[in-house]
Amino acid sequence: MNVTGDPLQEARASLERGSWGSAFDHLSAADRRAGLDPGDLERLATAAYMTGRDADAAEAWLRAHDGHLRLGDTARAARCAFWQATCLLFRGETSPAMGWVARGRRLLEDGEGESVELGWLLALTALPMVFEGDAGSALPHLTDAIEIAQRLGDADLAVLARLGLGVAMKLEKRTNEAVALLDEIMVSVPSEPISPVMVGIAYCQAIDICQQLFELHRAREWTDALSRWCDSQPDLVPYRGNCLVHRCEIFQVGGAWRDALDAAERACEWLSGPTYWDSLGSAFYQLGEIRRLRGEVATAEEAYRNASQAGRDPQPGMALLLLAEGPPAVAAAAIRRALGEARHTISRSKLLPAHVEIMIAIRDLDAARASVAELRRIADDLGAPYLGGLATQAAGAVLLAEGNAQKALPQLREAHASWRDLDAPYLAARVREMIGLACRALDDHASADLEFEAVRLVYQDLGAAPDLARLNRLTASPPPGAGGLTPREVEVLVLVASGMSNRAIAGHLVISEKTVARHISNIFTKLGLASRAEATAYAYQHGLV
Repeated sequence: MNVTGDPLQEARASLERGSWGSAFDHLSAADRRAGLDPGDLERLATAAYMTGRDADAAEAWLRAHDGHLRLGDTARAARCAFWQATCLLFRGETSPAMGWVARGRRLLEDGEGESVELGWLLALTALPMVFEGDAGSALPHLTDAIEIAQRLGDADLAVLARLGLGVAMKLEKRTNEAVALLDEIMVSVPSEPISPVMVGIAYCQAIDICQQLFELHRAREWTDALSRWCDSQPDLVPYRGNCLVHRCEIFQVGGAWRDALDAAERACEWLSGPTYWDSLGSAFYQLGEIRRLRGEVATAEEAYRNASQAGRDPQPGMALLLLAEGPPAVAAAAIRRALGEARHTISRSKLLPAHVEIMIAIRDLDAARASVAELRRIADDLGAPYLGGLATQAAGAVLLAEGNAQKALPQLREAHASWRDLDAPYLAARVREMIGLACRALDDHASADLEFEAVRLVYQDLGAAPDLARLNRLTASPPPGAGGLTPREVEVLVLVASGMSNRAIAGHLVISEKTVARHISNIFTKLGLASRAEATAYAYQHGLV
């Protein structure tokens, strides 16, 4: 970029309008020409951070820190150390971050009385404790930091300490308090003099906490707000780390699968390199999820393997992929192992819906019912509508698998209402498919056809190829030679001809063994058959197999 005139004046004008790329270029030009004073080096660090130049930002913070020290301003030098620590900490680089915290602490040792920098020290000391799950030790530091921020009027410190307090409340299962505090933080972001670096951190951490609490409405609202904030600033590099991953998750639930795929691919590219926390693994996992839902088996499996190599267990996605592509027993072993290792409530809640689905597939309905009960307890404990919807859907699926379509329908309709309220079209379609199956089991074929027709449109719109293929098999007209059998009876006959037992057929079709026996009896009566061997011969003779 060619820079003319006074670079510093141009840089300050760019900063005023949030043009971070231009500000970085002009400040860099001024630095090459005559060097920058510590205050302008802080501005250079901010511009570098906002445009994704993390290495340049770290260098500028270091030089600003050293410059303030030479001028004898230890408080400003400590503040630079704390900004350096903050940026590192929220990238997951805890060890170097705490090195900078220690440096800032030494600079404050000779100070007297209360200061904003002391508040920053308290907050940054507490945050690693919170991230490691030790809310009790962190709370006194965070409370003191918030009081200092309020007394001395430092908006950045107030946001930082309250974010830490929100995470601590989440750890202590004070969910309502955590959500209320998040709302308070996010209301203050556009109305108070908060630095742009802290604004970005606040948005991303709020989205992260909402996702962990399954507060999908809030997560979506703050994602939209973050998008608007980013769009208003040229050259800004938005959505870093876990924020990118959560953006993908929100798109996926909302049915914007193309956007989810783009976000996941971008996250994998951005996070490649040193692996911090599980961000890269989570990015690959989300990529695998979208690929699996679209039926792209090979690339889904590759993404799950990459997630595993980056340190993220690829379950439950890999188990669901195995369920779709291979023997159910293989998927069952994978999901059982993952659930057996999971200790944290949130981790278990992410595995339980898949565990129910796979246990139904292998006809272990006792295990499925136990998982439904656990998922319901977690949903009630957290007060999370999303988990409540999953628990209700799972309960309906188990009842349907037991052959109790009449009792399944109210549960399934309640789950469908939940997904409609949360604007989750794929989950709503999956439930409507089960509603159609329940109606068909009750011989209400007209209602079943209406449900299947609506579901087909959603699957086509989303690009859910495996689900669409399954639905087409469920609703296919009987082929020639079916002898007046219903589509379900043809399906059962084909499975009998393939050598499956009644139990295996029940698991494959997600119906009860009693229902399978009834279908086989009807088949024998309609076709005048006396044995499974005769049924097998009929299927082959009439081109059904």
